[in-house]
Amino acid sequence: MVAMGGDEGRVIVITGVMAAGKSTVADLLARRLERSVHVRGDVFRKMVVNGRVDMTPQPDDEALSQLRLRYRLATQVADAYAAAGFDAIVQDVVIGAELSRFVQLISCPERFLVVLSPTVSALTERERQRTKDAYTHFTPVALDAALRQETSRIGYWLDSSAQSPEETVDHILAHLEQARV
Repeated sequence: MVAMGGDEGRVIVITGVMAAGKSTVADLLARRLERSVHVRGDVFRKMVVNGRVDMTPQPDDEALSQLRLRYRLATQVADAYAAAGFDAIVQDVVIGAELSRFVQLISCPERFLVVLSPTVSALTERERQRTKDAYTHFTPVALDAALRQETSRIGYWLDSSAQSPEETVDHILAHLEQARV
């Protein structure tokens, strides 16, 4: 296990498009750290029992409002865990203009951002192997284009196409300082 320094923990954000490997990598990363939690941003979306409006390629104001609420809740939970001495690994799809806003919501001074950016062919193959169908409103090509064309190049971008999840975690830990935001 990798130890952390100081009394306050860190917030490490793992983002990318659907099927990029965020959940697997975030969970493996959290398991490698001494005191850690895995904050799954999508949990806050799933908590909405009635009235949920999901994101689409042309989201309305309510969809954007709910997305930003989910992001705010995820960062608040991560900050609370970090303040208690845990490394909080936050995992969610945060791309486009929302990524810079998301990072600014994190108050923990020890914050890091890793953007998993495998190729479209790797995304398509990973999606084919998954038991859940993530691309209901979006295609891998459209989301990848949004990631690469509309997202600020902040944090550490990692093409994990040819890496196993374990290799990706090793790579993140070896390059974590480059992910500081």
